[in-house]
Amino acid sequence: MELSPTSNRPQRLLLLFTTTGYQAAAFREAAEKLGVAIVAGSDRCHVLEDPWRDGAIPLRFEDPERAATAIVEYAREHPLDAIIAIGDRPTLTAALACEALEIPYHQPFAAFACHDKFEFRRLLQAAGVPAPAFARIPVDAQSPSLPQGIAFPCVLKPLSLSASRGVIRANDAEEFRAAFRRIHALLEEPEIRRMKEEEAGWILVEEYLEGSEVALEGIMDRGSLQVLALFDKPNPLEGPYFEETIYVTPSRLPEATQVEIVQSVTQAARAVGLSHGPIHAEIRLTPQGPRVLEIAARPIGGLCARALRFENGWSLEELIIHHALRHTLGRHALGEPVERVQREEAASGVMMIPVPTAGVLEEVRGEAAALAVPGIEDIRITAKLKQKLVPWPEGASYLGFIFARGRTPGEVEAALREAHRQLEFVIMPNLPVMR
Repeated sequence: MELSPTSNRPQRLLLLFTTTGYQAAAFREAAEKLGVAIVAGSDRCHVLEDPWRDGAIPLRFEDPERAATAIVEYAREHPLDAIIAIGDRPTLTAALACEALEIPYHQPFAAFACHDKFEFRRLLQAAGVPAPAFARIPVDAQSPSLPQGIAFPCVLKPLSLSASRGVIRANDAEEFRAAFRRIHALLEEPEIRRMKEEEAGWILVEEYLEGSEVALEGIMDRGSLQVLALFDKPNPLEGPYFEETIYVTPSRLPEATQVEIVQSVTQAARAVGLSHGPIHAEIRLTPQGPRVLEIAARPIGGLCARALRFENGWSLEELIIHHALRHTLGRHALGEPVERVQREEAASGVMMIPVPTAGVLEEVRGEAAALAVPGIEDIRITAKLKQKLVPWPEGASYLGFIFARGRTPGEVEAALREAHRQLEFVIMPNLPVMR
């Protein structure tokens, strides 16, 4: 179904993404299906005026004010109807540009807070939203120690990295110092230093919360939360590292618990100032109730969105585009309002294939057997042969993704685990360079 333009020109959507984004192609396909013109804004090249020969805008997301100004200047000649950010780094640029162009979106201070774990915690605390005790320590501290008011076990985190990268649990002072040194070394990596983020100068320390985790995918619509999916994470995330693997929906939690989760995310989103656009929240289910660990001002990352399908046949990307353009098209031009769209009846899930060890990927075996497992819909191996692999907490990417659907969440989880057992990744250790 195509969207109906309100003028003689097609609706124009600006998609912001980094070089590592998996989702750009999916959004391009969704926009084409909907008859929406799409323009790319990325940090892939900053030298050529039109580096990809497609009218794309080269941007520097490490300087969001300058990037937003470039978008506003572009919009003077090429009016924009909506902006969507993929990944964490472009969200502040998107928020600043939307504010200047009077396009509904998350407020800039909210986008910043979602990228800075300390600021996120501070806003929750100021609003009286239950959260773990927290403090931050300069990354160059000579003798880092457990901050006052926080007990062991605790968790140390970089302020701005996502997907649990660099997140380490420490049970005593020795583990604390080791974790601090390890995160410090990670933040000194050239790829991180190139981002030139002030947040890289600090390490967050917070109390460890007991309990399982869930993830919530949603859309904020002028301050109201529309839940799109609630994912169970059946693998325990107890540390010392917190690499995520399996997401399954619908949740098998009691209805009352699910209501509490939605209430907690709504409360946290409002405290942070998230108002309009997609969100992805991570929640720990403690004995005292749900505690929101993080909210990202963007949709679920990687290829995980393929695990979601909606009853009208929309993908998550189509749903987000519909919502982003609603203010220009009007509620009735979209057909079914977004708030009435429900996820498909079938259970679904995704496994983010973990990196088991450091080394170089030489071969992948067993894909045919894994695809033959009942319930498995697709397997995408995103790691390339001869690619250097780095496991968590330093790692930043998975080996690939496994997708499954079934009658129940239990069937989906079992299919994902069986397909993973059929796969074999031949990884050779990194050998020292001989001189």
